[in-house]
Amino acid sequence: MLAFAANSLLCRAALAGGFSDATTFTTLRLVGGAVALGLLVRARGGAPPGATGGWLSASALFAYALGFSLAYRHVGAGTGALLVFAAVQITMLGGGLLAGERPRAREWIGLGLSLLGLVPLTRPVMAQADPLGAGLMIVAGAAWGLYSRRGRGGGDPLSINAANFARTVPLALLGSALGLVLGAPQITPVGASLALVSGALTSGLGYAVWYAALRGLTATQGAIVQLSVPPLTALGGVLVLDEHLSVRLVVAGAMILGGIALAIAGRRR
Repeated sequence: MLAFAANSLLCRAALAGGFSDATTFTTLRLVGGAVALGLLVRARGGAPPGATGGWLSASALFAYALGFSLAYRHVGAGTGALLVFAAVQITMLGGGLLAGERPRAREWIGLGLSLLGLVPLTRPVMAQADPLGAGLMIVAGAAWGLYSRRGRGGGDPLSINAANFARTVPLALLGSALGLVLGAPQITPVGASLALVSGALTSGLGYAVWYAALRGLTATQGAIVQLSVPPLTALGGVLVLDEHLSVRLVVAGAMILGGIALAIAGRRR
């Protein structure tokens, strides 16, 4: 979850700071992830049999990354967090229910408490939501929920993510080509560095760790745990971007993390 929060901060710093445009940032991010994971798999001796990823997972990963970057041009971080993780909850919880999962009462209560904490964290900026940005964030959240659900199928996390990232590269290059039609790309050395760090570390390695973690979580738990990302992102903004630490952030963060703890403890018991 710290890696996911760092992705938000890196994307915000690159795009809001004017260091990169959305499509170029996305392309460099996905290429960086593909190269880093590919080198790690090769250094380890290759991928085990069956760890090949898939085009559906790669398409979901690309849709998430591009939608996430494009949306940051139209909505603030708080609004984006609420929309993304609302879509993630619907996708993962809905998929889990259809697959036969039956969350316990503690998990539902924990989810409700976390969602209540998310509202005051993001409410002050919801009035500024842009319809286009909101739609892109919802698409990004649904795509990420699908990518997460497909990660629960087992297999070697590092190799599967390496294969998925490699498949996103031609999609990302096509997206950049379309971006050229809309306007000249904007990239600086700072923007390129932020994108490559996001791709290689907080995306590539972070997603491999996430796939490994999903083996021990139900779809419901996987969805609920991700609600920790908005308060972690907000706290990172305070520590890294010199944003204001408010009572609202402290209270909302405590509600969200408390709800997650309740849901996880309920499953273990």
